[in-house]
Amino acid sequence: MNQPDSAGRTFYKMSGSGNDFVFFDCRAEPPGDLETPGRIAELCARGTGVGADGIVFILPSPAHAYRMRYYNADGSLGELCGNASLCSVRLAAELGIAPHGDFQLDSDAGTLTARVRDGLPEIDLEAVTDVQPNFAAIRKGGGESELGFALAGVPHVVIACPDVESADVLGRGAELRSHPSLAHGANVDFLSQGPSGWSMRTYERGVEGETLACGTGAVASAILLNEWGKSGDRVALKTRSGRTLEVTVRRRAGAWYPSLRGEGRIVFEGRLREV
Repeated sequence: MNQPDSAGRTFYKMSGSGNDFVFFDCRAEPPGDLETPGRIAELCARGTGVGADGIVFILPSPAHAYRMRYYNADGSLGELCGNASLCSVRLAAELGIAPHGDFQLDSDAGTLTARVRDGLPEIDLEAVTDVQPNFAAIRKGGGESELGFALAGVPHVVIACPDVESADVLGRGAELRSHPSLAHGANVDFLSQGPSGWSMRTYERGVEGETLACGTGAVASAILLNEWGKSGDRVALKTRSGRTLEVTVRRRAGAWYPSLRGEGRIVFEGRLREV
């Protein structure tokens, strides 16, 4: 069967608290050559492509509203991206894919329950069970008061430090992103508390640099802040973009059940052309 030609394909550029994505609605037409590492990297390249942290395909689902498949900017498959999931909920609402009220969508990390609440998309993630408040495999660096690990759809190392503004996100983040103790690598999140609350910065695998926000990082951070006794069941985290991600966590039978709420915004709609 011939692969569909990507030229002329409609795309949606979306932002979730500064974490930006290129979305394709592939319910009627499969991705074709768009779903190749080289093409994904081309589209995500800033300056020569559309520019994005990742690519998302909205696909048909036999049981739920839709299936989302997320790829990092380097073309690697991502199990889950929190902000991409929030953006998918917004796009689904705009395109009439999702019903009003709660609905379910499929991801490579499992089934998510979603809704639009008070104008903002919200998702309930799968239970988080792999949480290590004191991750002994990695030594804390100078000034780091806490260092933990949580598998919140994707693996995260979370560090509490004096001030995220002066944190060595690129250096320390790159060092820990591929630490030998992490079989699949990890995103690295840096947290600090100021007069207006908690702030976070993230070094993201697959992007191999700092991103303006990370939804699953906010979830991992909220769980570990609770484990460390530094926050309650609800926490607002100010991202590098200046926008806030809200996380609610509930603990039941040894597992954490998180909900993530934040921006999902269509920046513009475009059409691919042959280069």
